[in-house]
Amino acid sequence: MVMCIADVLTGMEVDEIVSKISTADFVDGQITAGWHARQVKKNTQLKGDSPKSTMVRGIVSQALDRNTLFQIAALPKTLSPLILSRYEVGMEYGSHVDNAFMGNPVMRSDLSFTLFLCDPKTYEGGELVIETMQGEQAFKLEMGSMILYPSTTLHRVTPVTNGVRVAIVGWIQSLIRDAGSREILFDLDTARQSIFAQHGKTSEFDLISKSYANLLRCWGEP
Repeated sequence: MVMCIADVLTGMEVDEIVSKISTADFVDGQITAGWHARQVKKNTQLKGDSPKSTMVRGIVSQALDRNTLFQIAALPKTLSPLILSRYEVGMEYGSHVDNAFMGNPVMRSDLSFTLFLCDPKTYEGGELVIETMQGEQAFKLEMGSMILYPSTTLHRVTPVTNGVRVAIVGWIQSLIRDAGSREILFDLDTARQSIFAQHGKTSEFDLISKSYANLLRCWGEP
């Protein structure tokens, strides 16, 4: 399931991040790529051990914690260290699949996300292209918005031809390993929340909640 989530970051949060990184040190993005992806990755990224990087991670982590749609879609168990990437003219990231395991301690990458920090009208190119069973899908979202997608997919960032593309990328190990199971749980949770909003705690709400909880027990990896 590929999902676009609007307004993950507020305008004030985007402005704060952009202001803080305006004078930050960026390094070659290849340092965090796998051996095969390194051959096609051409970008820079904020130094991972810098105070500004820690600040960015704190803002984004809080935003993800409060975003209900993200929480019910991803069912996050572990969030990877975030990477703030920068693409200037001529930079791109060729077709690749994300590493299955990453980080220290090691986590499994079930879901990937890109959180856009630039107004899409300020740069050309830089689309995130995801290969799906329905063909290629290209995404270039409003600043503060996120695309969430399975880490199992081949994807790429097209060359930037004008302006600068800045985005935050990260990976999630979900409580639910299987993507199909996560989608079923997302649909059930969406339905029960809708029922509760319209009618309160009904017998139908209770039955769906029971099924949701029991499927979590069957499929979950806490």
